[in-house]
This record gives sequence, structure tokens and C-alpha cells, in this order.
Amino acid sequence: MKPRLNPRLLPVLVTAALLVVLFLTGAIRFDGFGSLRVVLNLFTDNAFLGITAIGMTFVILSGGIDLSVGAVIAFSSVLCAVLIEQQGWHPLLALPVVIACGSLLGLVMGALIHYYAMQPFIVTLAGMFFARSLATILSEQSIPIEHGFYSAVNNFGILLPGRAWFGTGAMALLFIFVLAIWLLHYTRTGGYIYALGGNAQSAALMGVPVGRTRILVYVLSGTLAATGGVVYSFYTASGYALSGVGLELDAIAAVVIGGTLLSGGTGFVWGTLLGVLIMGLIQTWISFDGTLNSWWTKIVIGLLVLVFICLQRWLSHTLEQGKRS
Repeated sequence: MKPRLNPRLLPVLVTAALLVVLFLTGAIRFDGFGSLRVVLNLFTDNAFLGITAIGMTFVILSGGIDLSVGAVIAFSSVLCAVLIEQQGWHPLLALPVVIACGSLLGLVMGALIHYYAMQPFIVTLAGMFFARSLATILSEQSIPIEHGFYSAVNNFGILLPGRAWFGTGAMALLFIFVLAIWLLHYTRTGGYIYALGGNAQSAALMGVPVGRTRILVYVLSGTLAATGGVVYSFYTASGYALSGVGLELDAIAAVVIGGTLLSGGTGFVWGTLLGVLIMGLIQTWISFDGTLNSWWTKIVIGLLVLVFICLQRWLSHTLEQGKRS
């Protein structure tokens, strides 16, 4: 018998193939597009989105959704700026506090969703308004961060051939990516997350700690969104309450394009990373072209999300038939 392709892998393989085709086509069409410098810039420029999207992957795999992540990025960047520039804190003291605030918000939202059986959409929407309001209360204006520690971190990295720069943002993204793969595929907690997204009632009957796992995924999402906000504050050297508007939708789009089912239970972190890179590659393509409006990025991403949702629908139907047979 010929080996059959696992249908769960199909969306991720399609994403990987699309990424390769886009990159090779761009390399043929534009001078310098296929350089190592462009590849590493994809990781650096999208590090905060990638970290946030990894957190979103945990939530969607469990069958939930988190609309607060964009606002948490804004709040985290503003809180960093306020603590460092206005309160005189050293970044090594301020950053753990900022990340802990994101974890706390995730804990509260997860507890409300589980213990009060509230819809994740409503709870995280409230979390989005709460975090964005707090950011605005802290400061309505952009606050530049001029601390020497920020300059040192931004200047730390590895210079590779072709003036390619492997900086701290890309390092942080890859480090968190490896941790996420380990957590999902090599720990019991990862199995719990997949089981919860597949069927919460069946998971409970199998002994999965449903409440603890559901709360944990929102804590992870809040923690990684706050970490994304910290990375964003390094990337822009500032904090601004209106940053990250709509980024929660970009994170969801990256997860969907990466092959994770919106209904939960099926997906891979490395698919999410591919989704983030595709979104960054589309932006790079438009930048190299120079004749297209930047809004074409959203149009193309929207079309890709629609295509992958249709693919997910077919995949769900295939998996259901497989279970029945």
C-alpha cells in the first residue's frame, strides 16, 4: 500500500510551498530580494507579531480566541516607556513587571472564561478595551525610550555576509519558537491543549485538567503578547498607546494561514511561523515593487485567509469522515 499523507499536515505543506514560491518569484523579479539580508529582516521586522502569534496558536488550538493581544502590546510598550523614562527604573527591573502584567491579564481572562462559562470572544474583547484604555491613561503621546540598555540590546547581534543582521528581535522569536514546539509536542501540557481543542467533554473524561489547561493557554497568550510588546518597544525605541491596532487580526490570520484549525485541536507552531513569514514576505514584495499601495498587503492576506478557511472546512469534513469510518 502507498503511504497516505496525513490530512492534518496538508495546510502546513501548502503554506510552506506558497512561501517558497513567493520567495523564489520575488528573487527572480527583484534584485536583492533573494538575499540573506531580506530573509533575516523578515524575522527582525516581524518578531513582535511572530511572538504574539505563537501565543495565539496556543489559544486557538484549545478552541478559544484572544482579541486582546494588540492592545496588550500597546499597553506593554507604554508601560515600559513610563517606567524607564518617567519613573527612572532600569529596564532589567521594568521588563519583568511588564511581562507579569500581561500574564495577570491572561490569568483573569482565562479564569472568567472557565469558571463563569463566558464566551472567549466577549471576555477578550473586554480585555482589549481594558488594556488599550490603560495604555491611553498612562500616556496619550508617544514616549521615546533613550536608555543606554536599549541601545546596547539593539546593537547586539551577528553580522553575516551581505550585510545581513541577525539581531536580538530575531533571536527572541526563534528562542520562543523552540520553547513553544517543546511545550506542545514534548510535554504532557501540549497533549492537554490538543485534547481540549479536539473535544473538551471527551478530554475531561480522559482525565485532562480542563480548567487548568484553559486558563494556562490564556496566561501563555497574555505573557507572549506582553513579550511581543517588549520586543516592539525595542524595535521602535518608544511606547505608544495606539500601536498594535488590528494586530490581533494579523496574529489570527498568521495562525490560520499557518494551518491551525479555528475550531481547535489541529495545528502546528511551525505553521504559524510560516504564516508570519508569508505576511512579511508580501509586505516586502510590495516594498520592492514600489508601485503598489500598501493596502494591497491587507487585500492579499484577506484572500489567503479566505482560501485557508475553505481548506480548513474541507479538512474538517475529511477528518470527520475518517473518524466515522
